[in-house]
Amino acid sequence: MKLHDLIPNPGSKKNRKRVGRGISAGQGKTAGRGTKGEGARSGQGGNLYRQGGNLPFYRRLPFMRGEGFSPLNTVEYNEVNLDQLSDAFKANDEVSPESLEAARLLRDSRNPVVVLGRGEVSIPLKVRVHRVSEGAKSKIEAAGGSVELIA
Repeated sequence: MKLHDLIPNPGSKKNRKRVGRGISAGQGKTAGRGTKGEGARSGQGGNLYRQGGNLPFYRRLPFMRGEGFSPLNTVEYNEVNLDQLSDAFKANDEVSPESLEAARLLRDSRNPVVVLGRGEVSIPLKVRVHRVSEGAKSKIEAAGGSVELIA
């Protein structure tokens, strides 16, 4: 295949419609804009603030999204529960974001990790994560493990 063999896919390129060029062209006189009214005028549309009695678009936006806008600086955590840890790790293993990713317990490895207290842990674990709930921390330490927070 050479450069002169390259052609666009059939139907992907269309000729531009030349409106307002006489009656034989099919789009003469009013050029497809109908007769009279705002849509027939030049410069029609494009103003988001004027909607002819409707609630303007910019005031509708937060309602259209549900409960307002989501804050941009919200931190999303990978949530891991104690019952998942006791299934995936052996006694005295180190639980870190890297080991959790290797065990495929993280949704998105770029997000920080929080350990939550659902379930029980019976083996001692060395937990090094970004956040630990109070209940999870007490259960890990009761089983003989340790908790270290990383920044």
